[in-house]
Amino acid sequence: MSGNRPEPPVDLGIYSRMNTGGGLDPADKVAIVVTGLWLALCLLFLFVVGLGTGSSLGPLRFLVLLMVVGLPIALIWIGSIALKSARIIREESERLQASMDAMRQIYISQAQMAATAMGPNVERKIDEIVKGQKRAEDVLASFASARPSGTSTQRPTSTPPAPPARAEEEQPGLALTTPPGAAEISVSTEDIVTAMNFPETAEDREGFAALRRALTDRRVSTLIRASQDVLTLLSQDGIYMDDLVPDRSRPEIWRRFAGGERGPAIAGLGGIRDRSSLALSSSRMRQDTIFRDAAHHFLRAFDKTFTNIAEDLSDQEIAALAETRTARAFMLLGRVSGIFD
Repeated sequence: MSGNRPEPPVDLGIYSRMNTGGGLDPADKVAIVVTGLWLALCLLFLFVVGLGTGSSLGPLRFLVLLMVVGLPIALIWIGSIALKSARIIREESERLQASMDAMRQIYISQAQMAATAMGPNVERKIDEIVKGQKRAEDVLASFASARPSGTSTQRPTSTPPAPPARAEEEQPGLALTTPPGAAEISVSTEDIVTAMNFPETAEDREGFAALRRALTDRRVSTLIRASQDVLTLLSQDGIYMDDLVPDRSRPEIWRRFAGGERGPAIAGLGGIRDRSSLALSSSRMRQDTIFRDAAHHFLRAFDKTFTNIAEDLSDQEIAALAETRTARAFMLLGRVSGIFD
């Protein structure tokens, strides 16, 4: 067919040149010229000088004459063959290097194309698996469902005490004669849960009020400040807790954590499965000493604080606490630090 063009032949290197025309190599041409010159000089010498005084050519004289004439010719052709072999080896090494570079580029291109083609499919399948696991956990979990749109799960369902009355209760804590236990008067668990999630927006007056009240409680003030530091550091890498969807764990597992259990027994608390966030956090944990110290301080503060307040929390309040930004940061950094291993 006129539309089918013949494919170019495969370059076989030295073997393809062996089957081509019988042209002489430049080294062979030089060897022929030098050999001809040498023979001409030998004939001229014999014509001018002759074979000596004897009339006949004896065996010894013939052998010497043959060596004088033949050895230089042999050396000329040995040098020619050596030059030709060196040139062929050099050309083949250059061709081999070019072939290896081309194969390397093809391999890299194919690997990049395969990664680009498979990436979205793999991510989609993983997301489907994660969603399926989350639905299963939702069925097993025995606490409140996800927050409705426009509202926050962390908001208290009951009306908090009036601020003036609370101010009157906290005011005696400023006196020098305050007994040691007076400074430990705790705020409501609803305020603690709300403060651990931090205000939703700049207009979230209820969130800011709960945060101010929680900062007066020694049990949670250290955790809230440590959480704020960690969340700020994580945001520098583009990791925001609102983007993470943790798997839900039953309140019994959280209470076992408060009771001192660690390792696989509480592995369900490590509900953050976002691979990019885990990879970024793990890399920064290894490379950034400031981030590592802040993360360890935050994990210790969360452990201590939750242990102190767990007995006062109901199952629904534990469920709300698990949805806060502070709890999500604990799940993320806990997995990176190996708390749940």
